Amino acid sequence: MKENFKLVATVAAGLESVVGKEVKALGFDCKVENGKVYFEGGIEAIIKTNLWLRAADRIKIIVGQFQAKTFEELFQGVNNLDWEDYLPLGSKFPISKAKCVKSRLHNEPSVQAITKKAVVKKLQKHYHRPEGVPLQEVGSEFKIEVSLLKDVATIMIDTSGSSLFKRGYRIQKGGAPIKENMAAAILELSNWFPDKPLVDPTCGSGTFCIEAALIGMNIAPGFNRSFAFEEWSWVDKDTVQAIRNQAEEMANYDIKLDISGFDIDGRMIEIAKKNAQEAGLADLITFKQMRLQDFTTEKLNGVIVSNPPYGERLLDDKAVDILYNEMGQAFAPLKTWSKFILTNDENFEKKFGSQADKKRKLYNGTLKVDLYHFYGERIKRNLSER
Repeated sequence: MKENFKLVATVAAGLESVVGKEVKALGFDCKVENGKVYFEGGIEAIIKTNLWLRAADRIKIIVGQFQAKTFEELFQGVNNLDWEDYLPLGSKFPISKAKCVKSRLHNEPSVQAITKKAVVKKLQKHYHRPEGVPLQEVGSEFKIEVSLLKDVATIMIDTSGSSLFKRGYRIQKGGAPIKENMAAAILELSNWFPDKPLVDPTCGSGTFCIEAALIGMNIAPGFNRSFAFEEWSWVDKDTVQAIRNQAEEMANYDIKLDISGFDIDGRMIEIAKKNAQEAGLADLITFKQMRLQDFTTEKLNGVIVSNPPYGERLLDDKAVDILYNEMGQAFAPLKTWSKFILTNDENFEKKFGSQADKKRKLYNGTLKVDLYHFYGERIKRNLSER
């Protein structure tokens, strides 16, 4: 089997720089493009990035890339790849996904069928199996994906299994909650550090607070879940366990954190508490039922993160306007606090009553949103002095 791989971390639009920074922090050089971060490494790279990347969606092996303007070119291109270095005899290899964009080949089911046929033929030849006899697919699963962009085919194998945002702690959720990897990315884009107070005044099921606690304690986000690659026979289980043990040793369980989540809905507070308990963080986060407009504090230099109801999450536009106005009034006295608020409302600043210091375009699923940055006085002063 191969010892070095071309890899790609897929990522939501607007968060590429966050994932690129995470990949570099793990010791891998990378190249950032729209929705993707490319890097190379051995099996340790596959294990570490799946385990540690907080903002990525998936980690995939790039098996090959070639031009495919016709089905014959697609077949020959796939057939020429070194599948024997990835797929042991008897393994399952569904063509789980095909995506065709601006390409002459646009029938995705046909692309999947041709790809499957080409892989089968290559494996039959390598494992000396007669063409008329189907390959038995009874072993571990390798999900193959095909991407066709401007007539260039990229063939990949997914190493993650379930998307990396599925940390394993969210046993319950509310309406349209923010994904865990999006919440982690926003925290990384903010100016929050573990020595600062953090408040989510519209915490819902508690995702921001839980992700902040994981970051603060340096707990690998994938520590409590499994990955597709762990079932592959050529992935050494001792290596996986050694890297998991290393992650356990790197966690700082003694750190003191000041993280609070509030919500007007008492039912959501109970859900947030259960999720925090599932993550093993119940004693580190304060959850309390409270109206946003009742929030006040004497603490200094804290950070507020909020994913307030918007768009499909709350259909009453008038209620949204009132909420944003009350949010602005409640946060106005907190001069030293920075605020990071995610919404798709283009008139948010007007309703909030203050102009953001920075605005960043992101995608929450398929919904285009903006992350509004309002910096505390000390940071504003530092920026103005540069």
